[in-house]
Amino acid sequence: MEPYVHKVQYYETDRMGISHHSNYVRWMEEARIYYLDQIGWSYHKFEEEGIISPITSIHCDYKKTTTFMDKVFIEVSVGSFKGVKLILNYKMTNENGELVCTGSSESCFLNNDEKIVNMRREYPDFYILLNSLAEK
Repeated sequence: MEPYVHKVQYYETDRMGISHHSNYVRWMEEARIYYLDQIGWSYHKFEEEGIISPITSIHCDYKKTTTFMDKVFIEVSVGSFKGVKLILNYKMTNENGELVCTGSSESCFLNNDEKIVNMRREYPDFYILLNSLAEK
């Protein structure tokens, strides 16, 4: 998979010129949407099917700062997926290949009635694909 690339914007920095910590979570979300696009299951496709995928948990470990105009490369991988709960892992590096942040997100899948959708049963192709991409 291609990493998602985010260029740090001026408004994302604080008074010290460093990217504010809250932005890393936003970048993870951008990378999650990009990852789903790459595997052929865009978020838009889910919405057309009447499915949403809210984040239920998020975690970030900050390793090195980033500043205005830095490029942040975000690799996304599937931590685990059993059909209901999807865990994605994120590895962010700068242009020099230095680790700036690691993280993970947990999400589920809900239908229009906000009931949990078992993707293994209702979307087996998606389930099989994500399991084939899961870290072993």
